[in-house]
Amino acid sequence: MSPGKKADDSEEADDIDYEEFEDSKLDEDTIDIGDEGVSGLDVTDLPGVGPAIAKRLSEAGYKSVEAIAVASPAELAAAGSIGETTATKIIKAGREMLDIGFETADLLLERRRTAGRITTGSKALDELFGGGLETQAITEMYGSFRSGKTQMAHQLAVNVQRQPEEGGLAATAIYVDTEGTFRPERLEDMAEAYDMDKKKVLKNIVWARAYNSDHQILLCDQAMEMAPERNAKLLVVDSVTSHFRAEYTGRGTLAARQQKLNKHLHHLQRGAEINNMTVYITNQVMSRPDAFFGDPTAPVGGHVLAHVPQTRCYLRKSKGERRICRLVDSPNLPEGEAVFTVVKDGIRDV
Repeated sequence: MSPGKKADDSEEADDIDYEEFEDSKLDEDTIDIGDEGVSGLDVTDLPGVGPAIAKRLSEAGYKSVEAIAVASPAELAAAGSIGETTATKIIKAGREMLDIGFETADLLLERRRTAGRITTGSKALDELFGGGLETQAITEMYGSFRSGKTQMAHQLAVNVQRQPEEGGLAATAIYVDTEGTFRPERLEDMAEAYDMDKKKVLKNIVWARAYNSDHQILLCDQAMEMAPERNAKLLVVDSVTSHFRAEYTGRGTLAARQQKLNKHLHHLQRGAEINNMTVYITNQVMSRPDAFFGDPTAPVGGHVLAHVPQTRCYLRKSKGERRICRLVDSPNLPEGEAVFTVVKDGIRDV
């Protein structure tokens, strides 16, 4: 249904008047409708979405037409306390406003050229990633302890604040810590290496400690909500599987764990695209007892986690402070390896 089109039959007309059940004493002047998205459209531009529904949607994280257009009817219905039929019509109107549908590949190519990239601090790693970690995508790093996953997360949180000509995005970072490994002292070391204002660097990184899987999901949803107002272009989740692995033990809980993890990852992917940000997740590993030859190390999460990230890398320790990053999976980059080192200044070339 187009935004200006009115319903022809009485049933549809009743559905369009979404606000008829709202309190007539509602003070519209006190309602924060939410931020406008990339398109510049407000959620109240959608047909039938008045201040009350807009307020509920905003409180649930649907602050822009872009967020509504990529939502599912069930999610939107629950967030706005409306029926699924009504939610479907709102989503359809949002997609028509944004012209979401088929397009030619040349247009997609032009849009992808505008995607930002964050340098890792190592030229070898940047070449492996085609210029750095790209926005609108999830990048996963898995490896054993002390392989450099968390050090990379700290380095990216600093580098995203640098200017575009220096490999950054002149933006801020959001850090969700599930293992208690976030250290602002390391951020100061890395900022000092670039002659950056340490206090400003720390203020541009917001951090939260997740204590269980539900808390982790809630924090990530909040991160996506605050990303536009903070100009955040990097979300770090270190690590994405820690709580899921601890809370869901045994084969009897495997299906529930994977389903919950899958939904969480898809929300991260959707947020990365809506906010044009890089989502960097770390993952733990396990040893395969049935592997008699080769490397017995395997990432946690199974196929559910393997399918969602656009770029997947395996980090492993080498001699001294050297680390090896192997690009395992990417839709547009070839497999390869890069050697880097972790020093006091951060991630650097050997």
